[in-house]
Amino acid sequence: MSASDNAPDSAAVYAEIASLVARYAKDDGPESAIDGLYLTRRCSPSGRLHVDQRPSFWLVAGGRKCLTVGDQDLHYGVGDCLLVALDLPATARILQASDAEPHLCVGVAINPARLAELIGRLPEQASATPSGVRGVAVNPASPELLDATLRLLRLLERPGDVAAMAPLIEQEILYRLLSGPQGARLMHIAMAEGQGQRVARAVAWLREHFAETLRIELLAEHVGMSESSLHHHFKAVTNMTPMQYQKQLRLYEARRLMLVDGLDVGAAGFSVGYQSPSQFSREYRRLYGLPPARDVEALRAPIAAE
Repeated sequence: MSASDNAPDSAAVYAEIASLVARYAKDDGPESAIDGLYLTRRCSPSGRLHVDQRPSFWLVAGGRKCLTVGDQDLHYGVGDCLLVALDLPATARILQASDAEPHLCVGVAINPARLAELIGRLPEQASATPSGVRGVAVNPASPELLDATLRLLRLLERPGDVAAMAPLIEQEILYRLLSGPQGARLMHIAMAEGQGQRVARAVAWLREHFAETLRIELLAEHVGMSESSLHHHFKAVTNMTPMQYQKQLRLYEARRLMLVDGLDVGAAGFSVGYQSPSQFSREYRRLYGLPPARDVEALRAPIAAE
């Protein structure tokens, strides 16, 4: 018997993953009965939707999707693994989905504390990582990662096993990610004194203070970097400058304020830090393709039609 005879049937694994995601995905959000496990099901393609990406990895079990980070488009479908190593504002589009063949996706959150603890137990040579590693990428999903993800999904059918088994499988998933082709990304962000960790601290500051005037020299001082080093490493990891990152956070929040809280265009722009209504409308249209009022009207139309 050859080694290949014992290899898992990836088609069968994906079929079971798709079946479980279709069965347990909810219409009111991606959260599942297992903390940190996310399931999504869509039956039609979509326009650009804001997604607040946090450290996580995602497997597609049906259809195709595109994630845009800065000016980079990442296309992924069945057979791919999307890894997000730090908080990133992005837009996503469902490219391929229908009632007969829905878009099905499973995601697992990456807990930074558990990741750091696991890295501390790896061999010393495994901790060396190159600089300038981007914080998001798509690679083929390994059989080992698929197997661990499937076993985590199966716990949805055995809720009594979740408390004991889910943390063990989560640790295995983290190990598979660290030992795979995307491990350097996680290492780069997680290393306590590395440039990636300083970028992560800058990201955290921007998320908390995005409505304030951004002074690069103060942000650089806050994270212990020079201004030039901050610009270089921030762009290398996030595919955006700090100013572009802040702008996307502002526009995403303004869209939410108009759509969910009912603020008008002027109030929403002012709330997120814009002093010029014309600048707000111009930058909003550049990101979403429509002026603010028309974009919100278009987003509300399908809801009103239901």
